Amino acid sequence: MKNTASSPAEKQFGLAPGTVVYTGDKTSGDLYIEVFDYSEDFFEEKELNSIEEAFKYSDSEPITWINVNGLNHTEAIEKIGEHYDLHPLILEDIANTDQRPKIDEYEKYLFVVLKMLYFDKDEKLCIEHISFVLGNTYVISFQESDGDVFDSIRNRIRLGKGRVRSMGSDYLLYALMDAAVDNYFNLIEAMGDKIEELEDNLFEEKPNDDITYDIQSLKREVLKIRRAVFPLREVVNRIEKSEHHLITEKTQFYLRDLYDHIIQVSENIEIYREMTWGLMDMYMTTISNKMNEVMKVLTIMASIFIPLTFLAGIYGMNFENIPELKFKYGYHILWGIMIAVFIGLLYYFKRKKWL
Repeated sequence: MKNTASSPAEKQFGLAPGTVVYTGDKTSGDLYIEVFDYSEDFFEEKELNSIEEAFKYSDSEPITWINVNGLNHTEAIEKIGEHYDLHPLILEDIANTDQRPKIDEYEKYLFVVLKMLYFDKDEKLCIEHISFVLGNTYVISFQESDGDVFDSIRNRIRLGKGRVRSMGSDYLLYALMDAAVDNYFNLIEAMGDKIEELEDNLFEEKPNDDITYDIQSLKREVLKIRRAVFPLREVVNRIEKSEHHLITEKTQFYLRDLYDHIIQVSENIEIYREMTWGLMDMYMTTISNKMNEVMKVLTIMASIFIPLTFLAGIYGMNFENIPELKFKYGYHILWGIMIAVFIGLLYYFKRKKWL
């Protein structure tokens, strides 16, 4: 039977540039839209029933955060893109989950793509595609599904804590990106725990038979994390050095700190990448050492029994004229010689510290 499932590349093959096609696998979620409208002395939080309700916030005086969950609802993405005059290629990148982190600068807005990384309850690495559109008085975020790392930002807006209520939309974008990057540290810590656990298993007397599979899975996870995080350094650096009118000088100071965090995360990833690649070498070395121990024992046993086998072979030959054949105590003497050879070889191996 022919497989009719389409890969992400097949979904976009042959389509015109700017065609909005969702390439992820989270297609069962409902469209969920939440709005945080705020200023220093004003706050309003809403859940919208339709994308059209978000249109009125495009020219609102307070700062507005519109969070859209459900990239599989491409019609809603096209509608909001049409209202906010977003370039068709931006809409395509919003729905394309294979898009690497990047920033595009336009006259009226900035477009930023990054990845939200986390381990699920089964300790499986999840990579969620997130996009941001920064306008003069708004930030629109697009997520694949419910659940994110922005609860701290929501609480700071609700309670008026920190600077977010007194700053502009550019600071809100920084805060959202900073929350995602801070979660990278939690991910890196979990990754370090996995590596330590594998190292402990490697030094056990009987390593788990599935250790090679675990190491290969960890290597793939580290490569996926590296692919998601490393391009973000360039993104943050470009925003921080941008002369775009939407990025104020005050926010640039915070973006520099964010860039430092990205560099720190990247360095940790490189360290763990080297450690992960070394785990397989360590495993092969452990197996080789165990094999060498086995071969050492077998070699010593063979070395001991070779002269004994030689003696037994000599006196096991069927020749009538063997001088010791008629000797009354020949059997006992031969046993004595063999035992002496055995003990002598053991003593020799002990002195050589081979045993």
